[in-house]
Amino acid sequence: MTLLELLQLLRKHLRLVIALPLVCALVMGVYSYLFMPNAYTASTSMYVLVKGDSTTKTSMSQDLSASQMIANDVSTLIKSDTVSKQTAETLKMKSLRDYKINVSNETTSRVISLTVTGEDAASTAIIANELAKNVSSVAQSVMDVQSVNVIDEAVTPTSPSGPNRIMYTAVAFLAGLFVAIAIVVLMDMLNTRVRGAEDVEELLGIPVIGRIPSMKGAK
Repeated sequence: MTLLELLQLLRKHLRLVIALPLVCALVMGVYSYLFMPNAYTASTSMYVLVKGDSTTKTSMSQDLSASQMIANDVSTLIKSDTVSKQTAETLKMKSLRDYKINVSNETTSRVISLTVTGEDAASTAIIANELAKNVSSVAQSVMDVQSVNVIDEAVTPTSPSGPNRIMYTAVAFLAGLFVAIAIVVLMDMLNTRVRGAEDVEELLGIPVIGRIPSMKGAK
């Protein structure tokens, strides 16, 4: 099937090609706005202070690589069961499973970024700050860390960070368009009726030497 034939086929079933994507987009839009809860994200940043830090350039250059490795370890420690359980117990929660916790840090910096995403805006900020507090005490006891200092405390987010309802609706529209095209092509493949002289030549292997034109209104 050539591209021109496909376009002609889609034009023939234009109602289906237009209606199905719109229906899919409408259903996803209604579902996302009525049934998908808002998600809120609170973030905080921390600085890992290693024991023996000095203000001299020589000492800083010598200890930079080791301190960055310690920062990576602290990033892993934030998501450990010990810190999570301690935070949940402090906040009198069963667990932090309902919250998404992301930790990131640059390879050339000891600054760690922590984000907490959940359905309750106030809780995300409280959990983020408590995680930063608890990881500092745990890191001091198990690692060669003097402290994990908070640079920017998490504040309660005023607007939701997700879900991306527009993206979901657009994806549903494209999925509906793809399904509509697939249905049209499949219907054409399953249609074994002879629809023109070209089909006759292909089926019988003989050329068509004449045609009888149809006349509108003829009896």
